[in-house]
Amino acid sequence: MENYVRAPGASRRAFMKAVGTLPAVMAASPRVAGAAETPKLPQVQFGKHSIPRLICGSNPFGGVSHRCGIISLEMTQYYTPEQLLKTYRRCVDAGIDTFENPRPVFVRRFADEGIKIQGFGRMNSTRGQESDPALVKAQAAAPGILGLHHYGQNTDRYFQEGKLDIIQEYTKRARDTGVLVGVTAHIPEAIAEIESRGWDVDYYMPCVYQWGRTKAEFEKLFGDRNVKDLLPVETYSVIYRNGGQSEVFLSGDPPKMYKVIQQVKKPCLAFKILAAGRRGEDSKGVEQAFKEAFENIKPSDAVIVGIYDRYIDQASDNADYVRRFGATTSAAA
Repeated sequence: MENYVRAPGASRRAFMKAVGTLPAVMAASPRVAGAAETPKLPQVQFGKHSIPRLICGSNPFGGVSHRCGIISLEMTQYYTPEQLLKTYRRCVDAGIDTFENPRPVFVRRFADEGIKIQGFGRMNSTRGQESDPALVKAQAAAPGILGLHHYGQNTDRYFQEGKLDIIQEYTKRARDTGVLVGVTAHIPEAIAEIESRGWDVDYYMPCVYQWGRTKAEFEKLFGDRNVKDLLPVETYSVIYRNGGQSEVFLSGDPPKMYKVIQQVKKPCLAFKILAAGRRGEDSKGVEQAFKEAFENIKPSDAVIVGIYDRYIDQASDNADYVRRFGATTSAAA
């Protein structure tokens, strides 16, 4: 979903050039000499790989706030190449060495220092690219990639259109590359249906909140009442501004997705446990969201949480929550 504003002149080429010219001093770790090593995060096994139960999400790094254009612009302007490298390093120091959509340039840079970081890549958002074997192969060959998953928004739409075979063909192409294979979705029924078909996939990436409902879907939920009367005006405008996709998060959604997560046999990477920051207005809300997540996912599962660390050391805080709640989850295997 392209609901964000890019800083003037921002481009992938400019970003890569800027990273390549960062001063060597940026490579120095902020750890104090002689300080104790950060305790390792609880781990789960994904195929032959051990990963922490906390993965750093990528949306804020790309200026995707899922809130409003001004916040997205602030994220874009904050995450310069210099700052993004600092944030990656802060994650590693906090015990988070796995990223969703990791930046290849950082994977290489950390490798030069003898530090391994890894992650899961996702299919590009343009529908139809699933059929391009060369693109899938190139994504799988990116440094640090453990697995590839189908893009969630497209999974939702293909499911609603009865075209899941398109996604299955993508998973077969991804399987041929030798990496782990996954599917992302925001709709619980989509993941449940794929699981029932017994696809050859290694993991699912389910969104705890059903992001992206259309105006028609809201009207179906709420009957003949006017959607504008039920939602804030700014939320109503978002529904139209994004091609029919909404940024509304309903409190009744998580139990539905958690039920599916518990029922599927494959491990899951649950994301948006904070409702894209809406449950992060205070530390109590964040703490409760992490607690709920680990009480409701399987012991084999992990969570993906994006961070915006301009004002708070969110990498450290999130890692602490996972050490508290992620080692003693009570959900059934």
